[in-house]
Amino acid sequence: MPLQVSDYTWQQTKTSVFISVPLRGVSVRDADVFCTENYLKVNFPPFLFEVFLCAPIDDENSKAKIGNDTIIFTLYKKEVAMWETLSLPGVEKEMMQRIREKSILQAQERAKEATEAKAAARREDQKYALNVMMQIEEEERKKIEDMKENERMKATKELEAWKECQRKAEEQKRIHREEKFCEQEKQIEEERKKFKHKSHTRISASRNLATKGRNSENIFLEKLKENSIPAPRSVGSIKINFTPRVFPTALRESQVAEEEEWLHKQAEARRALNTDIPELSDLKEEEKNPEWLKDKGNKLFATENYLAAINAYNLAIRLNNKIPLLYLNRAACHLKLKNLHKAIEDSSKALELLTPPVADNANGRMKAHIRRGTAFCQLELYVEGLQDYEAALKIDPSNEIVQNDAEKIRNIIQGTELKS
Repeated sequence: MPLQVSDYTWQQTKTSVFISVPLRGVSVRDADVFCTENYLKVNFPPFLFEVFLCAPIDDENSKAKIGNDTIIFTLYKKEVAMWETLSLPGVEKEMMQRIREKSILQAQERAKEATEAKAAARREDQKYALNVMMQIEEEERKKIEDMKENERMKATKELEAWKECQRKAEEQKRIHREEKFCEQEKQIEEERKKFKHKSHTRISASRNLATKGRNSENIFLEKLKENSIPAPRSVGSIKINFTPRVFPTALRESQVAEEEEWLHKQAEARRALNTDIPELSDLKEEEKNPEWLKDKGNKLFATENYLAAINAYNLAIRLNNKIPLLYLNRAACHLKLKNLHKAIEDSSKALELLTPPVADNANGRMKAHIRRGTAFCQLELYVEGLQDYEAALKIDPSNEIVQNDAEKIRNIIQGTELKS
């Protein structure tokens, strides 16, 4: 049977009541305090203290301080007045039982309301996170569409500029050909005039030379015919170059803008892989994939080759620094090697990337909090470590291992457990 505590003291003001209950060996861990607006109970086996208050109090804002073998209650009155007594006078057992049952029902209703409010808040948080994620995806999609439109407009302008250059070049060639043709016509016309003049002179001379025979006349006519033939045109060659095409389809069947955009992006990707990271020059194409490097690091971690695993994760992060698992796994390697500050940095970076907090990334966020909390505790920063463990428990409250570790850290902070 519990021992009733009766050697308590109390004081009051118009707004507050102060009760001091002496309990030898009392601690926060072992004492069970229950308070409603008309009932106050402390259960510390084998001691029991209870009081049926004569007036209602504000139990939500009232406080209890445990220490130095004493519990000090600070109760705030709902009505400003001075009490004649602390407890109700002449309370019978049946009335006490009714007050206890009523207090328990009130506490259960408040706990139910708090649970429902917490569930509603969690639903609101999930809804907000979903809206944020949808908004981010919409902004990313719009950004990609804008980039595509800009690339298409750029390719279209370049194509139009190339067509304009080709048109101007063809126009210059046509003008040059026409000028050359006009010069040739002028030369032919001048040669014809010269020939007519010479032929007219020679005909006059032939009339005066009537004594010459027919053979000499035939020779003269043959020379005349030879002189009448115009000179042959000069021989030349025209070199024609065709633009090489990457795609095998004919130009009339292809989509020039899309092809140019694809080639431009491929060239940028090759430059990013081959010039920015010299270490990739010795790797095969399939080994230049961040996912392949992550799997390689995981295998090295399983064989306890932590330095090689860190090198694999480092190269994968240089290829793609937006994958949170790379930082999370590298933090695990640093913990094994006692690189505690680097483990804290990688865990924090992983938490930055695991946003917004949704159900899909809950496991990764919990691991990041646990690893960062472990690093803090090994640095003897127990308060910061406890904060990370409590954040992990909010994600998975039913994890018994995390609960036990958090309890050990609390004991270390309170000084009830010696550090090993």
